[in-house]
Amino acid sequence: MKKILTLAALVLCTSMAFSQQVASRAKALRMLAFSRPEYQIKDIKVYTDTMTVYTLSPFVIYPLGVWTSVEQYITDNKLKWYRETGYQRYYDSMMVSVNRMRRYDDSYVDMYYSIWTKKVELLGGYIADREVALDNGVHVGMAKDSVFSVFFKKYPKSYTADVAVLKVVSGAGEVAEIYTFKGTRLRHIKIETSYKYY
Repeated sequence: MKKILTLAALVLCTSMAFSQQVASRAKALRMLAFSRPEYQIKDIKVYTDTMTVYTLSPFVIYPLGVWTSVEQYITDNKLKWYRETGYQRYYDSMMVSVNRMRRYDDSYVDMYYSIWTKKVELLGGYIADREVALDNGVHVGMAKDSVFSVFFKKYPKSYTADVAVLKVVSGAGEVAEIYTFKGTRLRHIKIETSYKYY
């Protein structure tokens, strides 16, 4: 009898997990239909409280805009940044100059000028400052619905109600913007990259 109950519990758990995966995939496909064309969203995955959006848009690679020098970004941005310059190691042998732009609340952005792209590239960052806005207008403190409206034309609100983290990832996976919500507000933005070249 115990074996039958254990087997029944195992079958029930497996079928519930499978049905949750099917429901998550159906939700993701439905959200994909609502995506804005300018973001070129190619896939969406939903897992528990995290929605991951894969896009071919250059916005993800250049969330602060396209700049030809760090000085140009500082001047045009009109925010007071504390600039720290240092070196980071790439490919275990190459040292590159990296500028860490800091705000007084521990927000920062690491950037460098690439000799290959002739543009300022981001290496990472953490933004908790409401004054720092991304190129598409997203900033800390925004309502969750407003953040999702940047990427989607319309969508059922129930699809995003349980989402606490929205990850927007470039097509090749080298850059990710991670939007973390607390309640109905955007709490902070994290930028992660896996660049291994200069």
